Amino acid sequence: MSARNHDNRKLQEPFVRLVAALAVASAGLASTAGVAVAEEGTFRLLLSLVRDFTTFEHAGDLVTGGALEGTSTILESSGDPFVEGTDSKVACIALVRASKAGIDLEAPCTITDGEGDHMYVLAKRRSGTIEGGGGGDGRYEIMGGTGKFADVRGNCPYDTEYLKDSLHLVTRTKCTWHRVSP
Repeated sequence: MSARNHDNRKLQEPFVRLVAALAVASAGLASTAGVAVAEEGTFRLLLSLVRDFTTFEHAGDLVTGGALEGTSTILESSGDPFVEGTDSKVACIALVRASKAGIDLEAPCTITDGEGDHMYVLAKRRSGTIEGGGGGDGRYEIMGGTGKFADVRGNCPYDTEYLKDSLHLVTRTKCTWHRVSP
């Protein structure tokens, strides 16, 4: 091997290493270009509702159904689309079956913010009561909605308190949410 070829190889080695490093870095950037960053967060919500229920006996159980209407306020949030301080209207239809074994409550709800966007939630509860002075723990499932809530999903453990001698109830919840791909 001539001295000239040896000197050329010495000069080419750093250049080859640089090209290889750039190629690896470019491949890494290209592979992450198509990956969407997951959007997720938490928020605390306070709901104040008024119930308009009808109850009757059915096959040995008490069956209750009716409307729940009122407002919700976001008390704390990790960010959009749930903005701290936002007030919304809430409308639900509840169906409750009470037996000696306990209660089975399910209530689809629509929460409508000031911009007219809807968030759909499904409340479920298997403990406590629906009587004044009662209440219990349950879970909301966030099922999406319209506008900014269209692709939002999540879960919200909640605690409901039915105010004594009143048709009013208060629900407190902390939700975790994420966006799903459309």
